[in-house]
Amino acid sequence: MAKSGLCIGCGTCMAQSGGSAAMSLDRYGQLKPAAAHRPDGFAELCPFSPHARSEDQIAEARFGSAQFYDPRIGRFEAAYVGHVSEGSFRADGSSGGMASWTAAELLKRNLVDAVAHVVPCSGAGERLFQYQVSRTADDLRKGAKSRYYPVELSRVIAEMKRQPGRYAVVGIPCFIKAIHLLCLNDPVLEERLAFTLGLFCGHMKSTRFVESFAWQMDTEMNAVAGVDYRLKDTARPANWYTAHLRLKDGSTRSKDWWHLVDGDWGAGFFQNSACNFCDDVVAETADISFGDAWVEPYSSDGRGTNVVVVRSPLLQALVADAIEEGRLELSAVDSAFVVETQAAGFRQRREGLAFRLAWPRSGIKPRKRVAPKWSGLPARRMLVYWLRSAISANSHRVFWLARALNMPAAYLRWASAMLALYQGVTYSRGSIGRLVDAIARPGRKGSKDDGAGA
Repeated sequence: MAKSGLCIGCGTCMAQSGGSAAMSLDRYGQLKPAAAHRPDGFAELCPFSPHARSEDQIAEARFGSAQFYDPRIGRFEAAYVGHVSEGSFRADGSSGGMASWTAAELLKRNLVDAVAHVVPCSGAGERLFQYQVSRTADDLRKGAKSRYYPVELSRVIAEMKRQPGRYAVVGIPCFIKAIHLLCLNDPVLEERLAFTLGLFCGHMKSTRFVESFAWQMDTEMNAVAGVDYRLKDTARPANWYTAHLRLKDGSTRSKDWWHLVDGDWGAGFFQNSACNFCDDVVAETADISFGDAWVEPYSSDGRGTNVVVVRSPLLQALVADAIEEGRLELSAVDSAFVVETQAAGFRQRREGLAFRLAWPRSGIKPRKRVAPKWSGLPARRMLVYWLRSAISANSHRVFWLARALNMPAAYLRWASAMLALYQGVTYSRGSIGRLVDAIARPGRKGSKDDGAGA
C-alpha cells in the first residue's frame, strides 16, 4: 500500500502489532509504518485497500434506517448550518465550534468516558501534533481548531483497548473509516467505541507545510514551538486564512495564506498521495460530521460557521434539544446545501477521481465508488486535475531537495512558478490565464474552485 501511494498514515495497522511496530515520519514528512509489518487481516483493515469494505457498506450497516440518503453525503438523519451559541466554543475554534461542543457535550452528559482527538504536542520532539485521550473538559479544549498535520491513531487505540470505558473518536473521513474497519475485527474495540465524530476533509498535508511557513516567515523550523493554521479574525471573512507561528523565544510570525507560495489549498502542495484516491468528503461513516459553510453569507462571517451532518438518532436528539434550549443556533438544511458548501471538494473527489482512476499506474489498483472515466471533460479541466496531481507529487520532492541543500529559495521559486501556472489555468489569472483563455474556446473561463478543498 505504501509503495503504491495509498498509505494515509492512520496507524490502525500498527495498532494490531502488539507494540512490535510503530509509525514514523519519512523523508517527506509523512507518517508511514516504520517496519515491514503486516498484521493478520491487513487487506480488510486499511481504509484504502481494495479489499476493505466501502463507506457505503459500513454506513448501511450502521445507519441503514436513516431518514435521508444522498449518494454524495451518505445516509443521515438531519443536516444543519450554524454555530454554537453558548460558551467560547465558537471563538476558540476555527469554525462554528460544533465539533468541540459535541465532544464536550458527550462528556458532560456521561455518554462517553473519554474522547480521542488531536492536540498540540507538549514535548520537544519532532512532531507538533498528536492524538490524545481526554477525560475532562479542560483537556478537551486543547483540541480546538483545525490541524492540517500528519497524526496517527495507534497509541490511542492501544489505550482504548487497555483501559475499559466508552470512547468517542474525532477524525477525518479515512481515519473514521479505518477505526470502523478495525472494530469489525476487534470485539473489545467495537464494544468501547461509542461515537465517531467526523471532520470534512479536502486533503492531508505533510509536516513540510509548516516548515514552508517558517521559511516564508524568515525563521527556522527548529525555532517553531507551535502553529495555528487558521488564526481567527472576526473582522475578516472566514475564508481569509492567516497562518500563525509561535516561536520558542515567545515571539510570533503571521502571514495570510494568499501571500504564501503554497497557500492555494486547491493546488495540492504537500498533499498525501492517498488523498488522490479518496471519495469521502464528509465522513460518511461517522455518527456526526462537521465542516465549514463555504457559501455566502456564511463564508464572509469571520466568527466561523459550521455545516453539520447528523447520522446517529441519539446525537440528533441531543442536537435538537440544544437548539430548543438556545444553546445552538442551527438551521435545518438539505443535502444539496451541504454539497454546495463543499462543491470544489466534490468535483475533486467525483469528477477528478474518475479521471485519475483512468490513468495508467503500477502497484495496487484502488477500488472506489467512482468508475474510471477518460472522456467527457474539457481539456482545460483535465489540465487542472493533472496539475494538482503533479504539484502534489513534486512539492514533496522539490522541498526535500531544497532542504537537503539548505536552499529554501529553490523550493520557493519552483512553488511560485507552479502556483502561477495553476492559478492561470484554473482561475484565468495573470498572463498565463490570458494565454489559456485565448487558446480555449471563446467564452470559456477558469473554474471557480477557490477555497479549501478545491
